[in-house]
Amino acid sequence: MHLVVDTDTAGDDVVSLLLALHTPGVDLHGITINVGNVDFDHQVENALKTIEVSGRAGLVPVYAGARTPLMRVWTSAAYVHGSDGMGDSHFPRVAQRPESQHAVEFLLEASQRWAGSLVVVAQAPLTNLALAVRQDPEFASRIAKLWVMGGSVNGLGNVDPLSEYNFYVDPEAAHIVFSAGFNLYMVGWDLTLAAGVLTQDDLKQIRAMDTGLSRFFLQTQRKVLEFNATQGILGTTHPDTLTMAMALDESLWLEGKDYYVGIETKGELTRGTSVVDRLNVWHRAPNAHVCLKADGARFRERLMTLLRCESVVGPEWTSACDKAHD
Repeated sequence: MHLVVDTDTAGDDVVSLLLALHTPGVDLHGITINVGNVDFDHQVENALKTIEVSGRAGLVPVYAGARTPLMRVWTSAAYVHGSDGMGDSHFPRVAQRPESQHAVEFLLEASQRWAGSLVVVAQAPLTNLALAVRQDPEFASRIAKLWVMGGSVNGLGNVDPLSEYNFYVDPEAAHIVFSAGFNLYMVGWDLTLAAGVLTQDDLKQIRAMDTGLSRFFLQTQRKVLEFNATQGILGTTHPDTLTMAMALDESLWLEGKDYYVGIETKGELTRGTSVVDRLNVWHRAPNAHVCLKADGARFRERLMTLLRCESVVGPEWTSACDKAHD
């Protein structure tokens, strides 16, 4: 698989990247950073740190992209992920540095180089992708599949009552992307609550693993775990990793349907809300494959398998994870 991940690296974004980095047969050609969860420079450093922990330092390039939403003032989620986005771990700076090329320029070049076969997993506000569409309207047609973690299927939000964070931060960008003609697969926050939560029992198993990746996981997710408890969620939430897992193994997608999805950009109480026309009252052609049910049990097992791996340095990383999967 030819893959690019667009991310606002913090919390679960880190786990999603680890899954991509430790999946054999995946060519992760680049990680692009978008305004989102925490201070932008922290997001860049978090991606670089995750690459290092995976044992692939210097082998996967990181590209800095949009530092601000298209039209809005940035909204931070540091209260969820910690000030650094890594559970207030404040890791030392790693040796690898981001590329000088802008993320949008890289996305456009990658779409040309792997036209028709490039998969993009977008797990941040959609500013980088919207800018790419604006610069080249044919960009969307060259992407084989765009997986978007964002929105909710007419259900519960996580930053406003009906609004999920990624779309809330840059609703105009989400509107542009959903209108651009991508082969778009939407995985909403509501699906996370149904299939993407690691429970206290799961976390107990992870603590008992005592591997490099399990320790890194627990350290980076500790602030999320604390915040979730205040919301009545007794565990860690993994919307980005669930989306990544389905992009890598579509058998985890159990049920979905093609719908027209509108993004609210003007509502006073519904900024960034994804409105899924399940009744077809607008009579508009579908613009997204919307996931309605995922295999939560298999997802959790895949994540557990990942965390049983020890992080290693050098070309042996693939075989180390292969052994953990056996």
